[in-house]
Amino acid sequence: MLIENKSIAIVGGGPGGLTLARLLQLKNANVKVYERDLNKNARVQGSPLDMHEGSGLDAIRGADLLDEFKKNYRPGADKMLIVNESAEILFNDHETKPDEDFGNEHFRPEIDRGPLRNMLLDSLQLETVVWDSHFISMETHNEGWMLHFKNGFSAYADIVIAADGANSRIRPYLTDLKPVYSGILMLEGNVYNAEKAAPHIKNLIKDGKIMAFGKNKNILMGQKGSGDLGFYASFRADENWAAESGLDFSDQKQMSEWFKKEYPEWSSIWYELFENSSVPFIPRPIYFMPLDQTWDTKPNLTLLGDAAHVMPPFAGEGANMAMLDALELSECLTSDQFSTLQEAIAHYEKIMRKRAAEATKESLENGDKMHSETALNDMLEFFTSH
Repeated sequence: MLIENKSIAIVGGGPGGLTLARLLQLKNANVKVYERDLNKNARVQGSPLDMHEGSGLDAIRGADLLDEFKKNYRPGADKMLIVNESAEILFNDHETKPDEDFGNEHFRPEIDRGPLRNMLLDSLQLETVVWDSHFISMETHNEGWMLHFKNGFSAYADIVIAADGANSRIRPYLTDLKPVYSGILMLEGNVYNAEKAAPHIKNLIKDGKIMAFGKNKNILMGQKGSGDLGFYASFRADENWAAESGLDFSDQKQMSEWFKKEYPEWSSIWYELFENSSVPFIPRPIYFMPLDQTWDTKPNLTLLGDAAHVMPPFAGEGANMAMLDALELSECLTSDQFSTLQEAIAHYEKIMRKRAAEATKESLENGDKMHSETALNDMLEFFTSH
């Protein structure tokens, strides 16, 4: 095996990095995961994730964790409503979509990020994850790399794998290519204890998801297992909108007034989201990597997930692609069909870039549909045809 007697550093403890660590440990590899969070109890932000056949679920099966996944996913959380600005329901699959249908290519079970992370962490050997390891820099050392962290700690690895997200600090060691702004911004909010704080929306969502479409603007939301509600006001904006808007994202009253002004056609039912959200709101400009990106393969460094191919979230492929990256990279690194590590990594990178470009293209196209003048009709046609 090419990685026998090699030390492997995975920088980043998200779904992709932890899945890779699990897969490599099943092959008896020497792996450490360096994660910037202080500990495993650090709050995990973000909306629930839907796992797809052919990518995320394949990786979970490869990691021998499907039974654990079934204990932790949220049956019914993938059920969805499509509504207009007045919250009138125009599409509802709550009665037709089964709670469990593993193996069906259209089944996309939802899991909260915290339970997914804990499931992956519990599958790893003790002390695999080195917490409080905020990567700063690295330099070549012998045939590998010496990594340096903000806390003053340094560590050597024969192979480094960047799983440190869209703003990867390792990516520049491999390529100068940078993410491109998509033209769409998502303003994230969270309502804790939605049953009490946002009862009208809670009654509408029924523990599933809502996609609300207007002209060029929408609100996307999902119920979390904790009873909290995560939502995004999504719209077209300049890349520097957050800095130039003059808004104080920690001022709940100001943000509520902003919504009423910028979404004037929308019903007052949506006001309870902004009036009861925790602060600050988080502006998230949506980026993607050029579809034709390439770089020269190194024998001791590669990328996965958003570090390799950050993409818009409008196809639900981000975490799924990261976990599929982990599956395919682990197979290449532990395969007997390659004579060198560079050959194995090159094979992975070629397939990964092509696959990620296709997913990014689909996501960009979906994003355009979702933020068009005819978004509501376009998305109704899309979902009813499926």
